[in-house]
Order: sequence, then C-alpha cells, then structure tokens
Amino acid sequence: MRAEKQYLIDEVSGHLKKSDYVILTNFTKLTVADAAELRKRLAPEKAEFHVVKNSSFRVAAKALGLPDLDKSLSGQTAVVVGGKNPAGVAKALKKFIEEKQKLEVKVGVMDKKLMTAADLAKLADLPSFDALRSMFLGLLTMQGAAFVRVLDAKIKKEQPAAPAA
Repeated sequence: MRAEKQYLIDEVSGHLKKSDYVILTNFTKLTVADAAELRKRLAPEKAEFHVVKNSSFRVAAKALGLPDLDKSLSGQTAVVVGGKNPAGVAKALKKFIEEKQKLEVKVGVMDKKLMTAADLAKLADLPSFDALRSMFLGLLTMQGAAFVRVLDAKIKKEQPAAPAA
C-alpha cells in the first residue's frame, strides 16, 4: 500500500478511536463557512467534524470492527466523532440541520451498533443528562415527601390534639 493511502487510513482510524460513536453525514451543500460554524457548535460537546475519503473510511472501519457501512459510503462523506455525550452531539447536529438544511445524516454507529438517521433524531430529542438526573431526583424526593405526609397524617390521627396552653 502506498504511504499516502496508509497515512489517510491511519488518520481516519485515529478519528474513529476518539469515541464510541461515529455519525456519517453528506456535506454536499455545505460551504466552508457553514462547516466552520458546525465545528464551532460541536466544540462545546468536544466533538469533531472531519471530511473523509470513503475508501479510507471503509478500510479503517473494517479494521476497527464497525458494522458494514458500504451502503452509506457513497457520495461525499464527513464524520462526526469525539466527546462523551452522543445525545448532545445529536442535538447540535439536528439543530444545525434544521437551521441550515445543508447537511444530511446518512447513518450512525454507537457502541458498534448501526443507527439510522431517524434513530439519531430520536436520540437528539431526549432531554439532556442533567435534565434526566434532576427528573429522577425529583421523583425520588416526591415519593419520599408523600411517604412522610402519610406517616404524619397517621400519627396525628392516632394521637389526640394537645390542649392549647
């Protein structure tokens, strides 16, 4: 294999090793300014947007044991990788796509499982991790408070009211 090809495959492999997920996009209508804006929006999630050659991606994905993505590797392809919050990345991508309508999600892979564009849109619609955590804590405290009110009512019912002083 030529050194240039091996360099490109190694570069794509390095991108894919950065995270447990990869999102493949079609960037045909994207301008340089739009790509810069997308990268800026992905930066808070520590995600990256990279244009890749389909042949290099195919070889790197196969070497890393990713599912077969040959059907999605047609036309221009860019990948989104990195960051620890795939839902946040999906949200940023969805918002960018809704506003600009210049980017198209082809497919995604999360924990070596194939995800369609519709699956990624559902992931983007989920509340953030902090919101889910606060909802869960709210449920726990609500149940605890209800339990305390029931105990308090039972105690008041069983004990006669103390005479006023």
